[in-house]
Amino acid sequence: MHKAAARTTLFRLIEAGHLARSAMLVPLQEAGLEPGDDAILFGLTDPEGATEDDLRALTGLDATNLDMRLARLGMMGVLDRPAVGPLLLPGARLTERGQDIADTLTAQWRQLDEALVGELKPKSKKKLRKVLKRFVKLLAL
Repeated sequence: MHKAAARTTLFRLIEAGHLARSAMLVPLQEAGLEPGDDAILFGLTDPEGATEDDLRALTGLDATNLDMRLARLGMMGVLDRPAVGPLLLPGARLTERGQDIADTLTAQWRQLDEALVGELKPKSKKKLRKVLKRFVKLLAL
C-alpha cells in the first residue's frame, strides 16, 4: 500500500475495526464459540428470548444456517429453544451459561468502546457516531 494511504483516516478506521473484531473474538473463542455466534447472543438480550424470525433479521442468516447455529449453541448449553411470545413462535433464549458469555462479551465491547472514544467529550462522541452512520449509509447504497 502506498505510504500516503496508510496515513488516512479510512486506513486507521479499517485497521481499528479489524483489531477490535479480533479482540471481540477472544472471549468468544475462549467459550468455544465461533465468529458470528456473538450476534445471536446479543440478539437474545430479552430474558424471554427472541423468535427465529427476529434472529434471522438480525443476523442475516437464512433459516437453514440459523437453525444449524442454534442447534449447535443448544448442544453447548448456551441457549434453549422454547416457543416465544404470545403466538408461541419457534425461538431461542439464553441459558445461564449463555447469559454469562453474553455478559463477558458486553463487558469486552464496552472496554473497547471506551478505549476508542473515552477521551472524547460527549458532543464529539455523538458527532463521530453520526459521521460513521452517514458513512455506512453511503456505502450501503
